[in-house]
Amino acid sequence: MNDEAERSGDSEAGGMGAKRAPDADGVTTWTEREYADPVPYLRHRAELIRSLGPPLEDGDRLVDLACGDGGLADFLPGIEYVGVDADPRMVEEAASKGRTIAHADLNDFTPDRPVAATTLFRALYYARDRRSFFRHAAGYTTKKVVFDLNPRQYRVDDVLDELRGAGWASASLRPFLVPQTRALPGPLGAALVLAERSGPAARLALRYRFTYLVAAWR
Repeated sequence: MNDEAERSGDSEAGGMGAKRAPDADGVTTWTEREYADPVPYLRHRAELIRSLGPPLEDGDRLVDLACGDGGLADFLPGIEYVGVDADPRMVEEAASKGRTIAHADLNDFTPDRPVAATTLFRALYYARDRRSFFRHAAGYTTKKVVFDLNPRQYRVDDVLDELRGAGWASASLRPFLVPQTRALPGPLGAALVLAERSGPAARLALRYRFTYLVAAWR
């Protein structure tokens, strides 16, 4: 899977379950299998989840749809994290890491009480109908939805129109230039994060790889 791709259509786990034996390199978790260097990638994602659009505050509740093994939770201290995944193997793998996530389809899931934010990463194509999905999330989300968007796979204007049609009147897009499948030296990774604010250079990079992070709110 390359940096620009969403998850394969087979499953969010890539067909590998929680009881899978370690790989030859000792990798055993979904997060480690999916990300070449999970810490900087998920840390930066979590920073933008908090800051893009209306900011999240400690004590806010967040639903992370198609969450895999729930590894993002480790990078959101102070946030009440609710993970959801349709693959029962991910529920098992999360449990093996001491995390509890719900087994449910993102199109149908409704939390037991409202959440401040709903997130969805590398899984937008699982929405049976995007406008209906955005409207469904609006029914239980009080602050914002946050998701990644590949501009080579989806027309950005179409998705923004669907958000507005579902009641999300405002949106902010931020290039996300931290690679998924390549571990970078610290200085280079920091330079890419700075480049996300570079305007034309970041948009040029998005023509070939990487994604936007989108936050939408009412």
